[in-house]
Amino acid sequence: MAEDKMARKSGNVLGMFPQAQIQEFKEAFGMMDVNRDGFIDDSDLKAIHNDLGRNPSDKELKEMLKECPGQLNFTAFLTLFGEKMHGTDSESTFRQAFEQFDPEKKGKLAEEYVKDLLLNVGDQFKEEEIRQVWKEAKISGGQFDYEAFVTLVKRGPQDDMAQ
Repeated sequence: MAEDKMARKSGNVLGMFPQAQIQEFKEAFGMMDVNRDGFIDDSDLKAIHNDLGRNPSDKELKEMLKECPGQLNFTAFLTLFGEKMHGTDSESTFRQAFEQFDPEKKGKLAEEYVKDLLLNVGDQFKEEEIRQVWKEAKISGGQFDYEAFVTLVKRGPQDDMAQ
């Protein structure tokens, strides 16, 4: 049970799907990436819709892409499917949860305050689970950088984003 909870919190999108399903997503992504640049953008979406006999407006295309913060590469594509299929919160919802405790919206919270919240509020963490989170979290000068943490959890390590 604790391992399952940590797997969901780890942000490892590749762990959300069996290898065969990841391959299917990769093929689908390849079909959608019409210009073969490694990203799905509005021109790719427009080409796909035109092939299906639809002619969406630029506004509609932008709305579709708005679900993905940043560029829509394969990792982000897989993350979006994971969120939809596994019922996880979007990146903005996750960030807003932290912002509730950060009235000045600085993007950082005191490490001890976050630890206290994790131990005593909501779905309470065990000490070992907090140690696991702290291994991944960016903490500097006693401050938990929730902006970096949300990005890590929802998009993975940033060097993965270049692929």
